[in-house]
Amino acid sequence: MKQYLELVRHVLENGAKKQDRTGTGIISVFGYQNKYDLREGFPLVTTKKVYFRGILHELLWFLKGDTNIKYLVDRDVRIWNEWPYETYKASSAYQGETLDEFVGKIKEDDAFAAKWGELGPVYGKQWIRWPSHDGSEINQIQNVLDQIKKDPYSRRHIVSGWNVADIQELIQGQKSAPPLCHTLFQFYVIDGHLDMQLYQRSADIALGVPFNIASYSMLLAMVAKECGLTPRYFIHTFGDAHIYLNHVEGMKEQLTRTPHKLPQLKIADKPFWDLEFEDFELTGYECDAPIKFSIAV
Repeated sequence: MKQYLELVRHVLENGAKKQDRTGTGIISVFGYQNKYDLREGFPLVTTKKVYFRGILHELLWFLKGDTNIKYLVDRDVRIWNEWPYETYKASSAYQGETLDEFVGKIKEDDAFAAKWGELGPVYGKQWIRWPSHDGSEINQIQNVLDQIKKDPYSRRHIVSGWNVADIQELIQGQKSAPPLCHTLFQFYVIDGHLDMQLYQRSADIALGVPFNIASYSMLLAMVAKECGLTPRYFIHTFGDAHIYLNHVEGMKEQLTRTPHKLPQLKIADKPFWDLEFEDFELTGYECDAPIKFSIAV
């Protein structure tokens, strides 16, 4: 995972300081690209421990078309909790609950979860339940699977997360999550291999990017398996790639570490939509100690 460390170093050395939506402040560059070859191993960052279990549950949650954090909370995956909690705190229903108490209510009270655990039109909605003009819903992932099988060399194997109408709800604060960072991804078939390129408009390098690399590489592997292809390159293209100012010291610590050999990902021989958490196995993952980074909401 030298590519990831090169990104960190590039931003620290060449980025510009600026203010951001959260008020934390960032060091940022605009426009950068990394490429990971899945034939060399599964690209999970090794210079700190990365929460693979959470990445896998999140991806399966996206693929269910779900937009409520209860699925994740019930599996002790906490990566989306802060956003609905901040919305709840700003409401008249808030009674001084801590984040842990809020999460406990999500887990224990279905009605509370339905009202306060909803993030809005985030990835699951856009990937799996994109609204059609006739009132039906479009499963973009299924469409791509069908297209790759039928016309592998098409240049239209695209999944979009940037639904302009839905994004307005997020921008205007009508829903709790921020506008989608993973804007669009495209598949490419050549010589029995499958590549994928993600365009990410905004990238939190310390916390988000290690998750993003692993999540989209896993999705690439799943789609390749379903279509009888070999997963090859995950290409990660950034718009605003940034390091929060309160993450700088942790990033510098990571740059002192030497990457380990990449692990291997094994996926059960099952149809794409039948795959469950237990059907994925990560082997040979050697990593350095975790580094604590705070989430900027």
